[in-house]
Amino acid sequence: MTQVPLHELAAWFDDTLQAGRFRDYCPNGLQVEGRGAVGRIIAGVTASQALIEAAIREKADAILVHHGWFWKNEDPRVRGPKRTRLALMLEHGLSLFAYHLPLDAHPLLGNNAQLGRVLGWTPDTDTAGAPRRCGPDELVWLGRPRAAMPLAELARDVGRRLAREPLVVGDAQRPITRVAWCTGAAQGMMDAAVEAGVDAYLTGEVSEQTVHLARETGVAFIGAGHHATERYGVQALGAAAAAQFGIRCDFVDIDNPA
Repeated sequence: MTQVPLHELAAWFDDTLQAGRFRDYCPNGLQVEGRGAVGRIIAGVTASQALIEAAIREKADAILVHHGWFWKNEDPRVRGPKRTRLALMLEHGLSLFAYHLPLDAHPLLGNNAQLGRVLGWTPDTDTAGAPRRCGPDELVWLGRPRAAMPLAELARDVGRRLAREPLVVGDAQRPITRVAWCTGAAQGMMDAAVEAGVDAYLTGEVSEQTVHLARETGVAFIGAGHHATERYGVQALGAAAAAQFGIRCDFVDIDNPA
């Protein structure tokens, strides 16, 4: 099996995602250093114990995720579930790569780019052909659904494509022609979508105040699941690494209803 030096792979991930330009809530990149070469990667959304155990069963060398470890303001002590996860990684020589905002933002491999592809939504573009975005770190994407349709029909299509029934706030019969989206817990970015003049905003999670904002502005809100909306960027990144280095990357979906 082809293998790539660990730090060469880490440098490629960092450079591809331009990880250094983000001020994030966690360290991006190589979070846990395992064996010195990588021939097989297991990719997943979150570095949970279940994903680690799957990587061990598959005899992987590294894990690639969107939600890694060492978040700001979390308890830094290594105890309980954190100790169990880390001990498993170290015992089996596994490395952990994690990319949060850089993976959300990438214009081709990122969560938002890949979610738009899965939903069949077409991003708006600027004169240079780059996707039009707004909000903090320009993470919210702007575009159009595959066809103009009532909100109820759009929501059914989202549910079918993501295999998850979404939470929907808004007039079911309202025609939707312009949309905005941002994966994960981006309900706090709905203001930016409203200001951009879209008909509907889709993200993963909902907060109490999000419902009121949707009702009062008339902009429909679709909560399609944090996990469900963030399954696709890590798959695209893993496939790109596999093609670049001739190694193997497999996605393991540890389902999460949130």
